[in-house]
Amino acid sequence: MTITSDRKFPKAKSSSFTLVELLVVISIIGLLAGLGLPAINGAIQAGKKAEVSAMAESVKTAVNAYYAEYSAYPSNATGKTDLTFLNLLSTTNTNGGNYRGIAFLEVPPKFTNANGLVTPTGFCKNKAQSNFFILIDTGGLGYVNPKSVSSTLTNSNSASSVAVWVVDPTTNTKAVGTFK
Repeated sequence: MTITSDRKFPKAKSSSFTLVELLVVISIIGLLAGLGLPAINGAIQAGKKAEVSAMAESVKTAVNAYYAEYSAYPSNATGKTDLTFLNLLSTTNTNGGNYRGIAFLEVPPKFTNANGLVTPTGFCKNKAQSNFFILIDTGGLGYVNPKSVSSTLTNSNSASSVAVWVVDPTTNTKAVGTFK
C-alpha cells in the first residue's frame, strides 16, 4: 500500500553564509585594517608637522609686523617663545615694548602653558608639549644660526631675519618650522 500526497514539500534553501565564507571576509577586513592603520598614523603625524609649521610662520609674521610697527625687534633673551616674549606681542603689554597695545599674535589657550607657546599635544613621542625656539637677527648679519641654540640640529646659518622652529621628535636633528 502506497500513500501519496498531493502536497509538495519545498526544498531547503540556505540563505545564510557558511562559516568559511564568514572567516574569509573577516580575514580580508583584518588585512585591510592592518595595512591602513600605519598610513593613517603617518597622515596624522604629517598633519601635526603642518600645524607646527603654520604656528611657527604665525610667530614669524607677528615678529616682522612688530618690526614694521616699531622699527625694532621684540627683545628675546631666552631664545624661546616664553611668556615674556608672547606678552610683547599681545595687547596686554602697553608699558613694555608694545606701548600701542597692538595684538600682533593671538594664541589659542591650548597652545600655551607656564613656559609659553608650545606644540600641539601628540606632536612629540611622549605626548609632552615642547617650546618653540626663536632666533632674531638683531645684528643685521642677514642670517641666523639655529645650531647655536639647539646643538643637536644639523641646520646652520639660515638666510633669514627671523627663524622659529621646534626640534622634530622623530629625528632630534632636524627642525620643523620656518627658516626663509
